[in-house]
Amino acid sequence: VGRRPGALSEPTPSHGNAGALLTASFSARVIDWQKQSGRHDLPWQGSRDAYRIWVSEIMLQQTQVATVIPYYQTFMNEFPVVERLALAPLDRIMQLWSGLGYYSRARNLHRCAQQVVQQFGGQFPADRHRLESLPGIGRSTAAAICALAFGVPEAILDGNVKRVMARHFGIAGYPGDAAVQKRLWAIAERELPQQAIEPYTQGLMDLGATVCTRSKPRCSTCPVASSCVATLRDQIALIPASKPRAAVPERYALLLIIARADQVLLLKRPPSGIWGGLWSLPELPLSRPEFERQGCSEASMNEVRRWLEQQGLAIGKQHLLAGFEHRFTHFRLNLLPMRIDPLSLAGVPTRVAELSLTQVAEATVSWLALRDVAAAALPKPVKSLLRALTPEPGARPDS
Repeated sequence: VGRRPGALSEPTPSHGNAGALLTASFSARVIDWQKQSGRHDLPWQGSRDAYRIWVSEIMLQQTQVATVIPYYQTFMNEFPVVERLALAPLDRIMQLWSGLGYYSRARNLHRCAQQVVQQFGGQFPADRHRLESLPGIGRSTAAAICALAFGVPEAILDGNVKRVMARHFGIAGYPGDAAVQKRLWAIAERELPQQAIEPYTQGLMDLGATVCTRSKPRCSTCPVASSCVATLRDQIALIPASKPRAAVPERYALLLIIARADQVLLLKRPPSGIWGGLWSLPELPLSRPEFERQGCSEASMNEVRRWLEQQGLAIGKQHLLAGFEHRFTHFRLNLLPMRIDPLSLAGVPTRVAELSLTQVAEATVSWLALRDVAAAALPKPVKSLLRALTPEPGARPDS
């Protein structure tokens, strides 16, 4: 009485045997619910193969299950064991990862596979701390591998599980804050059962993904709703708190579609940074006014000419396409595409190689046949843009 509606408050501490019963009942109810109502038909389930579990956990980072499944199946078909993945060219891995996003995961996946083979003889260690020493494996991912592959009781705390724990135990604040995260880890470790760790771990994941969702959670079907602080206090919309908003930086670039007949010129991006290791269209910096008026200054066009001359080419016909925005986690990239039909410079040898999708190309600039765009290791927005230029099957290329 007297508290304003929806105001956050700390949960009343439990004391004595009542607290112990609540602790025991939470894990027991999660385990029982998972066995009866959890997910059991995902392609990486039904196996204690640490390699398969590791690949799925990396792919599922910040990515929904429905998106991951076809990528996972393709990876398992091509790389059924960690040794095959370790020996694969990075270009091939990036090609298969194209469209899944967060490409540093793919680069770390490759490095991790190589280290598992070199340091551990192709066998993932069953120790969380040794797993955390490998590229791309953090505390929660290492714990999931330990629990699901080896039955070792380790606490997980991915984004979905943070939401489950915060709501059930009434932990206010943004889960990304160090103090809030520390409290959630303490709770996650306290609630660990010493038996049935696999269904408990999977059950937490399933609850966060299918029941205790960010919006419109299905509290009526939740096995722990009767003791959920956020439910009992009508604070579901307030817990956990959203990430504090910050100004989103914006970048502007000219995206060059240099096309001849049925081919397009691609540039290999550096191994780090956005779209690291992927092939993409050449980019040149653009000012915000140029993007907003959908037109290039003379200075920008001179930069285009200079870059083309380095490739033994000159500007032929050109026209601008509609600009568009692509959102990353921490900034927005505004791209203005320009289609150019290039001319060869007389007396200057063309140094641009042909890009093969079946072998690693050492060149950093290559031609790609438009018919191969769908299978190429390209960023999703670039692939979508180029698909619009892809000739219909059986169509003759322009002369």
